[in-house]
Amino acid sequence: MPEPCCAGCYDATFDAAKARAEVRRYRRRGATRATLALADALGANDAEGRTVLDIGAGVGALHHLLLGRGAVSATDVDASAPYLDAAREEASRLGLQDRVEFRYGDFVALASGIEPADLVALDRVVCCYPDVDALVELAARRTRRRLGIVLPPEGIGAGLVIGISNLWYRVIRSPYRAYVHRFDRVAAAARAGGLEPAGQVAVGMWRLLVFERREFKGQPAFPGPSPGLRS
Repeated sequence: MPEPCCAGCYDATFDAAKARAEVRRYRRRGATRATLALADALGANDAEGRTVLDIGAGVGALHHLLLGRGAVSATDVDASAPYLDAAREEASRLGLQDRVEFRYGDFVALASGIEPADLVALDRVVCCYPDVDALVELAARRTRRRLGIVLPPEGIGAGLVIGISNLWYRVIRSPYRAYVHRFDRVAAAARAGGLEPAGQVAVGMWRLLVFERREFKGQPAFPGPSPGLRS
């Protein structure tokens, strides 16, 4: 099993300066294309009355979208205190502060104390975490209906980009590392948590994988034909 990131590693890597820059971008442009696609796949025209668990939520764009579409509440779990503070500020700015609970720390360590939710998101999070098996399985076990994961594509190109990034982290003596995890390993972890694949699709430079609780029969995650979709 890979060693977890050191305590404070995410605070240092995803620091206040990066959080402020992300807030500025978010206020100018809104959610990214990948986050919009994730919200569409998770909600699938059925977000009304649902609960949301947003793991590694950044400034909160994903749960803001789902709360705006009728979800009743959200839990934001983030190992970066500066990003959690930024998400709290954005929730207040949007009038959503009473509908979002904020939890600071490593989701894998906190998972046993976090309530399950209908819709669970890992938006560009698995590439920041070494133990993908524990992260995805525990996220799946906290999923009542649907889990959505945005992650880098498989292949040499993504591996090269991540490798260059990690070389830089070594140069600056940061313990943080990024990862490219195989999709079949992600799917196996989701299955171990009781979910089944509902499809995957390319969204720009990212890939979106969706999993559903076996007994859940809702709207399809990707209505109609989607280029690059595999079930």
